[in-house]
Amino acid sequence: MGVLHHGAGGTTNPEELDHMTLRLFDCSLKTGGAQSIPPRQYTIVRFPFNAEPYDPDDLHPPVQPDTGLTVTSADPRAGLIWARHNALGRLTAMMQWQDIEDLASADRPTQVRHRFVRDPLDLPGSTGYDSTATSDHRPRPAGTGSTCKTKQWEIWVHPATPLGYLVYHDARVPMRLELAEFKLSYWVDVPE
Repeated sequence: MGVLHHGAGGTTNPEELDHMTLRLFDCSLKTGGAQSIPPRQYTIVRFPFNAEPYDPDDLHPPVQPDTGLTVTSADPRAGLIWARHNALGRLTAMMQWQDIEDLASADRPTQVRHRFVRDPLDLPGSTGYDSTATSDHRPRPAGTGSTCKTKQWEIWVHPATPLGYLVYHDARVPMRLELAEFKLSYWVDVPE
């Protein structure tokens, strides 16, 4: 027997529960190499389509659900995860920046930031740009290695509203984002 859920995607009818089961939907993305991030602007992190660490439910499809067009990993849309249900989702992310020793002293950043965004590209017919869980951090001192930060946040997800992971730095020159990961998971009741 399933679990009684109220709200998005669940049922409140106890008779229906005998024929329902919980199913996990999960997408785990990892960058395929370093990305150059321009200074002083939030930039969507792009993820490859051909090397998914884990995407059994096709939540990061190259064929975009809203347009039917195929995009490549160079397109900003390569940073989108598309939930397939209304549900409470768990977002997890990680950013790893270059060692700032590689930059001239005057060009070094004083902070790096990251955030989750609903509809980060402000797509037609979607809900509009809506950021949450923004956090900023001081980079590690020069010569002590890369700056790596993680985050986790729960958020209501919807099929017509893509999600993105955006990063930012205040250096005077572009910086290398050496590695990033972006994950979504959520549970829904589905018929047996």
